[in-house]
Amino acid sequence: MQKSGWGRIVNIASVHGLVASVNKSAYVAAKHGLVGFTKAIALENVKKGITVNAICPGFVLTPLIENQIEIIAKRDNITIEQASRRLVEEKQPSGAFSTPQDIGELVVFLVGENSKQVNGAAWTIDGCWTAV
Repeated sequence: MQKSGWGRIVNIASVHGLVASVNKSAYVAAKHGLVGFTKAIALENVKKGITVNAICPGFVLTPLIENQIEIIAKRDNITIEQASRRLVEEKQPSGAFSTPQDIGELVVFLVGENSKQVNGAAWTIDGCWTAV
């Protein structure tokens, strides 16, 4: 990238790169590190045509989250829908999960020419999680 004078780096971090949650210290530390790394690499390459940004999703409906929903439903003897709502609303005021498509669309923007001045940023897709 440096030799060609152009490049785009998009790191996928997490909302936990910006805020903490109980019982997730190692994960939070790793994601904060990735956000910091993103900023440092952006600064190191700012005059070389390379942009570096991080995406920080909140809850995305993935198999990992679906497993957590099932655990909540069984534990609390509620439906999957109720458990899903309970989990997402605990952190995301929007009450909705983000999707892989949401993340993909932001990646497309960040790797495009129109984002050449978007650099060293941590972008949230978190249903307002970090706004509170």
